[in-house]
Amino acid sequence: MPELPEVEALKDFLTEHLVGREIVRVLPVAISVLKTYDPPLSALEGHEVAAVRRYGKFLDLRTADGPHLVTHLARAGWLHWKDRLPDGPPRPGKGPLALRVALETGAGFDLTEAGTQKRLAVYVVGDPQEVPGVARLGPDPLADDFDERRLAELLGGERRQLKGALRDQSLIAGVGNAYSDEILHAARMSPFKLAASLNEEETGRLYAALRDTLTEAVERSRGVAAGRLKAEKKSGLRVHGRTGEPCPVCGDTIREVSFADSSLQYCPTCQTGGKPLADRRMSRLLK
Repeated sequence: MPELPEVEALKDFLTEHLVGREIVRVLPVAISVLKTYDPPLSALEGHEVAAVRRYGKFLDLRTADGPHLVTHLARAGWLHWKDRLPDGPPRPGKGPLALRVALETGAGFDLTEAGTQKRLAVYVVGDPQEVPGVARLGPDPLADDFDERRLAELLGGERRQLKGALRDQSLIAGVGNAYSDEILHAARMSPFKLAASLNEEETGRLYAALRDTLTEAVERSRGVAAGRLKAEKKSGLRVHGRTGEPCPVCGDTIREVSFADSSLQYCPTCQTGGKPLADRRMSRLLK
């Protein structure tokens, strides 16, 4: 799933390639991605792109004197830039193509979604705050006013585990499954630690890990072409998706806890005092 750093990089890429260009056609291929119908997609046509912004994991294309095109790529969605779009309209079918946006230059981009769980979402709105997911977002962790005190306030009343709290978009915007693993590894904290239990020193450690991890990921992604961002993300991860590999900090074996539709990875030595976390799903499979 694209998270804050990848969406930030896409925002920068699209700012360079879209701003000042006119949208001449928006072609829906998978109607299921459209979450709004008034104004219609055609309301974007004939307008120049004035700005591209990011809200958490949402991308916002604002047109001049027209509506916004807001997109959430969900778990398996992606944006593919093309310097020259194919001639002729795309054919609806069983492929991954969901939406095509064409510019007056002949360039444009496709939104695609792999897999069977279709969660890619596209909204055409007068204001991004009309999108429910945007309206309920928590603060952006890379904002100038997001300081250690703000993080302490957010976590102070949280009875959830840190892993779940960090992934809650209404608490902190933009962090997903992968970067929450990376942040907790950098902070040397168990994903199962209660968020409200952090003392001042631990809050400071978590804040530094949160800002540093996301900032470094944004810097790695900056200037990378849209088509290479997924590979760039994976190459920079130290624990997420690396079950069975050695921890790059201490050399211990990276472990995993599996859930119904996701998993987390961690280092026992760095994060849990050397004790493996219970993985009930794997335990049942091994019986």
